[in-house]
Amino acid sequence: MTRSILTDSRGRQRGLTLIELMVSVVIGLIVTLAVTSAVTFGEATKRSTTSTNDMGQSGSYAAYLLDRAVRSAGSGFAQSWDLGGVFGCKLTAARGAAAILPRATAFPVPFDKFLGGAAGSANLRVAPLMIASGQGTDALSDVLVVMGGNAAAGDVPRIIRSSGASANILRLDNTIGMKQDDLALVSQSGTTDCLLEQVSAASPGFKDEADNELLPLGSTYYTAGGGALATLAGSGAAYLSPLGNAVANNVQFQLFGVGANRTLFSYDLLRSGGNDDAQAIAEGVVRMQAIYGLVDPATGAFTKWVAPTGDYAIAKVMSTPLTARSIAAVRIALVLRTSHYEKAKDSGEKVAPTALKLFGDLSETALHQTVTLSDDDQHYRHRVVDFTIPLRNVLLLPKL
Repeated sequence: MTRSILTDSRGRQRGLTLIELMVSVVIGLIVTLAVTSAVTFGEATKRSTTSTNDMGQSGSYAAYLLDRAVRSAGSGFAQSWDLGGVFGCKLTAARGAAAILPRATAFPVPFDKFLGGAAGSANLRVAPLMIASGQGTDALSDVLVVMGGNAAAGDVPRIIRSSGASANILRLDNTIGMKQDDLALVSQSGTTDCLLEQVSAASPGFKDEADNELLPLGSTYYTAGGGALATLAGSGAAYLSPLGNAVANNVQFQLFGVGANRTLFSYDLLRSGGNDDAQAIAEGVVRMQAIYGLVDPATGAFTKWVAPTGDYAIAKVMSTPLTARSIAAVRIALVLRTSHYEKAKDSGEKVAPTALKLFGDLSETALHQTVTLSDDDQHYRHRVVDFTIPLRNVLLLPKL
């Protein structure tokens, strides 16, 4: 009886058949593929979204930096544009007794093509804002030149009555608002060169007293300019235009341009940190283009937008003070690109168009610019950040 029960029990115990096992494996594979596909799609979407967000943040940061620099362009010397002959003067500057401007060599990469390279790098002149059209490393992007400071006493130029007991001491009507380590431009209408000077901090140094009319020069940025300082001071027609303070580092004479690896760079023309290299400030920028906004100096009214070419090419702006005086705004377009490669859709459509249009909303069709994207570039998302910045120091100048 016991044997019969055991035999029947074994007969009733059955496992999975081969067909059932194969069906289970197929179902498992389908579920695995579905989950994998969902994870892959989610990860691709995440990377695309993250990369797009990074591009947006980079564009916002780049726009903020440019706005902060450009908005104050001309601060410290705009009031001297004609009176002191500052606009269009060739800047002579030394740092630690070594000449830094004019340059004998090209500016560092990515500004090595600016003003034509080494041959033209000595021709840089003073103006609040200038656009060097197509002078970026890629020969397509523009280079922005921004000059300004943060001076005291309303940026009012001061007549230099004469030199003092020595060539590095200037006699002014007064030195109110000046202090040790202040930077200033010494210039004269009709004179090509202007000098960057620093108020001496050496003993006995500058005396901040009500009746003091003597301003000793020295320290890091002092330059005699091969006797030019003594000549200007002795003319009785030269002016001193306060710019800011070297210790406060609030004098900004800078270049902005696009370099390698889709990066926006800046370069400090005064080398305030002692460094002669360009500094990376924002990633993902592949192109920068800019145009001028003009005002009528006689009325102060806005007239039109113009390209930085022809009568408004950088060489003309540098050499024609009234042209620089009429530039009261700049419109900048930054073209940004993500770092995430995205495959084309099944229809063959890519994530970016074949071309991007800049300044397309302007009625002057000659100002419209087209940025053509290569086949590879069309696999990356692009964005155009377009913004306008007024030059408040130029707008505040009295009408002619």
